[in-house]
Amino acid sequence: MKLNYFIQQSLYILHYRCIKRTSNFLNNIWLVINGMKIGKGTRLSKCNVTWPHQVSIGNYCTLENNIFFKYDGIWKVGPSIIIKDNVFIGNNCEFNITTKIIIENDCLIASGCKFIDHNHNFSSVTKLIRKQVSTNKPIHIGPNVWLGYNVVVLMGVEIGEGAVVAAGAVVVKSIPPFEIWGGVPAKKIRNR
Repeated sequence: MKLNYFIQQSLYILHYRCIKRTSNFLNNIWLVINGMKIGKGTRLSKCNVTWPHQVSIGNYCTLENNIFFKYDGIWKVGPSIIIKDNVFIGNNCEFNITTKIIIENDCLIASGCKFIDHNHNFSSVTKLIRKQVSTNKPIHIGPNVWLGYNVVVLMGVEIGEGAVVAAGAVVVKSIPPFEIWGGVPAKKIRNR
């Protein structure tokens, strides 16, 4: 019994503490060489990045697995995806950005959240939608904001300090500070 326990614990430590950390460390070095800014004390797991120089991550952040940083455009000077200090971002989040997103200090972003700062234009019925010029506006997430599981934040949205957005909400307009919102589209539920 004790031998079996010892073997399981040893394999766990070897896999998760040694091999995985070494792999993440080497991946982070590769991202930094390619222009990503990663702050001191930040834990960044395996992620997908189209243009590493477009991403800036502050100090003491925790970013879980399978986050997709997609700068949707041609090469330009960055960064366009700015994550400040002490931010937590859960598994499988997606940043689909053409203009800019700023996430201020101390935010909690649950797994599966999506941020999209652009939209297709469909005002002309004589042109194909894919050939019409898209519209875009930056996204700003204030300090100490909590976004629940699978929240979608669309272009031009500003979420004020200390706001909370319920799981599954689609945020299409700005949220004032210290309010709780939820639903599709998101509406005010109450003040904090």
